Amino acid sequence: MTIASASLNRPVLADALVRRDAVTNTLLVLGGAAFTALLAQVQIPLWPVPITGQTLAIVLVGATLGTWRGAASMLVYLVAGLVGAPIFAGGTHGLGAGVLPSFGFVIGFVPAAALVGWLSERRWDRRPLLSIVGFGLASAVPFVIGVPWLGAVLASMGAPHDVGTVLSLGFTPFIVGGLVKWAIAATMLPLAWKALAFFTKKN
Repeated sequence: MTIASASLNRPVLADALVRRDAVTNTLLVLGGAAFTALLAQVQIPLWPVPITGQTLAIVLVGATLGTWRGAASMLVYLVAGLVGAPIFAGGTHGLGAGVLPSFGFVIGFVPAAALVGWLSERRWDRRPLLSIVGFGLASAVPFVIGVPWLGAVLASMGAPHDVGTVLSLGFTPFIVGGLVKWAIAATMLPLAWKALAFFTKKN
């Protein structure tokens, strides 16, 4: 059994709203990538890693689309940016973006979306407490990859790259915003399921 076919037995929000077929799945994946690209432009410029709306996009896309479509959306986003679409934060793009200090976070978007999608297929996105835990775990994944990547790039530049410096550049500035985005996502998904159940029952 493939990941895609297994996911059919664990519907996520998108499956409750639209039919599941190849065309719809393709459109959902592209839509998830476009949504991430849009929120990437909502940013507070910082060097070397800007604060953006991408983390919120990742969690919402992964939870709404499920494991493989969520991960595919982030992979499309990553590849499209590398081949020239100006969709990374600040409109950066091209292969040069792959050596930026912030690119490790973009790589982390793929497993982060897959994780939150996997949890949502198991209904974590329908329960407030589980949503808080699951979305918090997923939000942390980009940092697991992004912070070491940042340190490695800073080292290659001959810039300070001790643990304190790397954390002050790639983690500390994102705590408050991350908590806000985490709370938004953990609130939106359970409410969306409740609204869907209400309107379904009403009709």
